[in-house]
Amino acid sequence: MKPHPRAAAASAVLSDAPVAATTLPFWIIVAVVVAIDFVTKSLAVEHLTPRHIPHRIIGDVVRFTLAYNPGAAFGMHLGPASRWIFATLALVIVSVLLKATADLTRLSRLAAVGVPIVVGGAIGNLIDRIRMREGVVDFIDIGIGTTRFWTFNVADTAVTVGAACLILALWEQDRQQQAASTS
Repeated sequence: MKPHPRAAAASAVLSDAPVAATTLPFWIIVAVVVAIDFVTKSLAVEHLTPRHIPHRIIGDVVRFTLAYNPGAAFGMHLGPASRWIFATLALVIVSVLLKATADLTRLSRLAAVGVPIVVGGAIGNLIDRIRMREGVVDFIDIGIGTTRFWTFNVADTAVTVGAACLILALWEQDRQQQAASTS
């Protein structure tokens, strides 16, 4: 039985296209995310002291408030070793992500952009875990009045945006596979 034309085309793309993580654009995106995250966190530490004092940016909706998160997202904390546990976990997740998405980044430009954005965000927070005893620097404070979202940073935003790109890329790939199997 002959393979479906789309399957053959996808196979050809996979054999010809490099894994995104081996390309210069991949690492440029990672470096840009890390640099923006590092610079904004450095500015936050320098200009938003003392901690936990809101600085209004757009009324009371967007504020910059310096905070340090010794745990993980949404305040998860594993005790005194949290810093190193989450640093190790970040390295493992990045390694698994790069391996698990290698084929997807060859097929999808959205994934080829989403993966380095996630990696850049993970590296940005990893740098903080290594260099900042207090924890990851967070400073973006969004909400209305006393109803606030968790304080976050550029790296957190990058991970979220990159993950959304990956979800959309996987959804599109699944849709294409379903269309190919029904034709």
